[in-house]
Amino acid sequence: MNKTVALLAPFAFALSGCGLHPMYQGGSGGAVATTLSAIEVAPIQGQSGWLVSNALKDRLANNGGAAAYRLEVKLDDQIIGLGVRRDDSVSRERRTLRARYQLIDLRNGQVVLDATAGSDAGIDVVGSEYATIAAEKSALERLSGIVADQIVARLARTVREGGARPK
Repeated sequence: MNKTVALLAPFAFALSGCGLHPMYQGGSGGAVATTLSAIEVAPIQGQSGWLVSNALKDRLANNGGAAAYRLEVKLDDQIIGLGVRRDDSVSRERRTLRARYQLIDLRNGQVVLDATAGSDAGIDVVGSEYATIAAEKSALERLSGIVADQIVARLARTVREGGARPK
């Protein structure tokens, strides 16, 4: 027997009684995966919207089947200067991406979930304007993935708890 398996076996037994269950139980045919793949992502405005929309579509893995739910997302993308040099120029910025999203049941128009997600990133403002713009863009790409991950995790939890069910 593998040493790692032997060491972890007592922990697996202990966790089995604590009420923890796999989120994606049943694999791609399980309730969570089936429901997530039945969610269409409504268009989201702006560059940040395009990035978040693509990240969500990648994670939800809609295989082109009929949608049972629509995910509507509104984003707030801000860059705020934090540090100031002696010459009053900004030395550090914070990029914040916040999302308010609703999961809507297409059968009856009911809002199944209304929630928020968000994250922020620090950006050093350097002498090169190009480098600063590249850092801002890179931060937005990272934040888009983080926000998409938060949204999908919340959607999966809602399905797991019985808030949304596949057709």
